[in-house]
Formats: sequence, C-alpha cells, structure tokens
Amino acid sequence: MERSKATRRRGVMLTSAGMKRLQSAIFRVEKAENNGNRFSLEQLSDRIQISTKTLTRLWSSNASVDRKTLKLCFNAFYLELRREDYTILSERNYTETFPGLLTNLDKKDIYAFELPSVKELYGHSEYSWPYPDGPVPLDSPLYIERPPIEKLVYQEITQPGCVIRIRSPRDMGKSSLVLRLLAFAQKQRYHTVKLDCHEIDSLCMIDLNHFFRFFCWRVAKELDINPNIDTYWDKEMGRKLSCSFYFKNYLLKQIKHPVVLVLEQADRFAEYAELAQEFFTLLRSWHEEGRRDPIWQRLRIVVVYSTEVCASLDINSSPFNIGLPLRLPEFTEEQVRELAKRHGLDWSYGNEVTRLMSLIGGHPALVRISLYYLCSQKMTLEQLIQEAIANGGIYRHHLWRHWTTLQEQPSLMKTYTKVLAGRQTTSVNPVEIYKLDSLGLVCYEGDRIKPRCDLYRTYFEKQLSAVH
Repeated sequence: MERSKATRRRGVMLTSAGMKRLQSAIFRVEKAENNGNRFSLEQLSDRIQISTKTLTRLWSSNASVDRKTLKLCFNAFYLELRREDYTILSERNYTETFPGLLTNLDKKDIYAFELPSVKELYGHSEYSWPYPDGPVPLDSPLYIERPPIEKLVYQEITQPGCVIRIRSPRDMGKSSLVLRLLAFAQKQRYHTVKLDCHEIDSLCMIDLNHFFRFFCWRVAKELDINPNIDTYWDKEMGRKLSCSFYFKNYLLKQIKHPVVLVLEQADRFAEYAELAQEFFTLLRSWHEEGRRDPIWQRLRIVVVYSTEVCASLDINSSPFNIGLPLRLPEFTEEQVRELAKRHGLDWSYGNEVTRLMSLIGGHPALVRISLYYLCSQKMTLEQLIQEAIANGGIYRHHLWRHWTTLQEQPSLMKTYTKVLAGRQTTSVNPVEIYKLDSLGLVCYEGDRIKPRCDLYRTYFEKQLSAVH
C-alpha cells in the first residue's frame, strides 16, 4: 500500500512570465490591502511565511528555490502556480529567468525593479474590469472580506475532523470564499480535493454503488494515489462500509497531512433522495468518528450549497445540521463603499452608496454588476436606477430566475404576493416564508417580513399586475 510518489523538484527559478504575473498580483494586493504602499521585505516574509533569506533567493537571477516555496509565494497573493511560471534548472531553457532583480536591493524595499504601471497592467490609464460572472479570482483586488466569515473558516479548517457548511442563496460569494479557503489550506501544506457535484454524470448519481466507487476513485486521483479500488471493495460488506474502509485504511492511512475535501454545489443531491440519504449519513458518521479516531481526524469536510433547495433534504439524515454553519451575509454600506473605491469611484461624501443599496441591498453579485456598468459601460447611477425600476435593467436575468421559481410554485407565489402587499397575517405559512428567505427574496425588520430590496418589490409587483 505505497503511495505513488511524485519526484519533488528542487532548483526552480521564475520565468519572466511568472515574474510578471507575480509582480502584477503584488501590485494589486498593495493597492487593495496596503493603501498602495509597497510591502517591505519583512512584511512579505510574514505574509508568505518564508524567511527573508529564502525570499531574497526567490528574487535572485542566479539562485534557485524549491517548487513548494514558489507555490507558497504565489498562494500568498491569491495566485495558482502554473507550469509556465517557473523553469527547472536541469532543463535546457533554464536561462530564461527574470534578469537582474537584486541590483541595488535594499532590505527596506524588496523591489529593486520598477513595478508595472496601471497602464501596463490594464492597457490604459483606467482600470478595465472583466464582467463579474462567477467567483472573484484569487489575484483580483475586488474580493471584499466579510468579517468574521474568513477568519472563522480559516480557524475551523485547522481543527481535526471538522465539518464546515457554507450556505447562502445563489450568487452570494460562496465559490469566491472556497477559492480562498483552498489557498489557505494549501499554504498550511494540507492536501486539497474539490469536487463540483454538478460535474457528476446523472447515471452515476442514480447507481449508488457506481457513485461510491466513483467518489473513492476521484479523491484518490486528486491525491495522486493509485485508486486500487477493487482491492478494498467488498460486496458482502456493502457500499458504505466499503467506502469507509477504503478511506480509512487506504487513503488516509498513507496521507500524513490533513486532507480538505470540498463538496461544491452539494444541493445537486436534492435531486436524488436515496443517494442524499446514503451519502450524507456516511459523511455524518465520518465526522463522528473524527471525534476519537486520529486517522479520521485527518479528513476535514467542507459542504457548499445554495439555500434555495436545502428545505427539500431530510434534515435528520443530512450533514447540514452538524459542524460549523456559515451563511454568507450581504455587503454592508462600508463594504460597498470600499468595493466602489477599488473600482476607482470615490463615494466617500455623496449619497451614492445609500441610493444603490436602497435599490438592491447589499447583494454581492448585484453590487458587482452595478459597479461594472458604472465603470466600464459609463452608465450613470441615475440611468441604472431608472432602467432597473422600468424593466429590470442590468439585473433582469437575476430577476427572471426568481420569477420562474415563483411561477413553478403557486403557493410560494401566493405567499410572496401577501408579503409585497404588506399583509402580515396568521395565514402566512411559516414554511413558505422559510423558503422565500432561502431564495433571498425576503428579509426581517423586527417581526415584520418584507421584500429584501426595492428592486424586488417594484419588479415583482409589476409582474403580478401583468398576470392578474
């Protein structure tokens, strides 16, 4: 039962392409997190968690470091190390390194070379951000922390045998948080495995034995271990016990560092009730075993799901009522103002933040879309608000998705109609309110339930008046 070991490559140096990527990332982080001031050698050392001596070697044109050190450096600035970022000294092209980085190096200032200008980084004198579709990249300065969420998740993942549940309505930033959690785990030298549940074939989800074997195979491959499943699979023992035996006595036994297993978009299991029952019960048993078994304590599980479907799962047999629960909140006024600043907008003194949040609240995806159009498409805030009230404007795809969900569930539509009308009566079904809250369509103001933002109120009132 030997793990297939990859040769540890020592003696690597940054290529010019790798140096340029790293330069740009450091520049962005300095602007976003250090008020635009350059990091000192000591600050960089603390951030990357390597010595100043090793850091000096990293920038040198005639000295090498090992690949793991280089990976730490890139992770510290929200980058993933790519093969084109470094060259191995034994290779023929080892001479392609970034020249002369240590010329006149001063310990007070790690940068003896010129940092790229904004124009060099983005092609012109103003920032040009990509359309905000999907998670915020690791190297982007546009990620806004929501204390204490990040601190809690980083602390918890260091706890033996932990389970973390990251939940919220869609587009609230779960995937962006997961990217940073994985980078943090890798910085601790943990093994990481991320399984996007929407990548699993439907046929695999229907055949339970096939699913459990696939699950074991996928984790083994991600850990760079020969799957060798047949040796540990016993039909007489059953699929769940076989899966547990395989993890404990084959995978975890030969892994010395903790393994962080992320199940992203786990709400997919809601479509397969039998599989959800079997799989989530198994995860629960592993978590309970981790309370006493040192081998199971090496496994840390992160379950990520949208709250839109969580009510359809059996709460007594799912892992959604164990471990640390984290529901991502909306942005605060201060966080929206900071994100606007990172887009190049000075909203420190006017009422722009108040006006935007009156329309859409602090919904992260809607705020990002708003700032993209204000900065890249040259819309004014007045135009944006008027178009949104008239026909949904730049938010129409987000609104259409919610409208479709309401149409598919008449009882939910009826309850939301009451909420829009401000009718707080005993006839409002609390289960339906829970579902509306899971969708992110309502919020609480004391004991009063109301639409989450003016955009929802205006748009859905208009849609309902059209169908009645």
